[in-house]
Amino acid sequence: MPRLALALLIALATPLSAQNTPAPEAPTIEAEPPMTMVRMAEIIRAIDPEARPAGNSIQFVIDDIPLVVIADPVADRMRAMVPIRSAAGLSQDELMRLMQANFDSALDARYAVAQGRLWGVFIHPLSPLEREQLLSAFVQTINVARTYGQTYSGGATVFGGGDSNGLYQELLEELLEKGEEI
Repeated sequence: MPRLALALLIALATPLSAQNTPAPEAPTIEAEPPMTMVRMAEIIRAIDPEARPAGNSIQFVIDDIPLVVIADPVADRMRAMVPIRSAAGLSQDELMRLMQANFDSALDARYAVAQGRLWGVFIHPLSPLEREQLLSAFVQTINVARTYGQTYSGGATVFGGGDSNGLYQELLEELLEKGEEI
């Protein structure tokens, strides 16, 4: 076999890493900074400039629905909450339906009972929470409140050909746009 053909055959059979060819650089992905109380407050104020901080909580409004976010940086936890109704008078059937929704349709938001009220809540570790996740938390929590007594849905994933998914997506996009700078 002529030398040139042998050299070409060896070159083609040799892995690229063995040919001293530098590997292409992996694209760099900028990680978001950790979520803090200050950063979360900035995101919330971009959504509602009239948001009211009080200690480790912030109260604000999205689409005429009041939300409360409570965070504990020491425990590295946050909770977004929407009051739905008094817990007094919830029947066994209703409580069962709420538990079923927590399993399949409420998504990352949940129905919960505390202080005599039924709440829509989203609970997450604080520091790894990303901006889009926070905004999605607000949308899902609002949606479990809006759909209480009907579909009991967090709204981020809706199966079927209805209009609901588009409405939920519009709210998420609106919140993303308001918080774009953060």
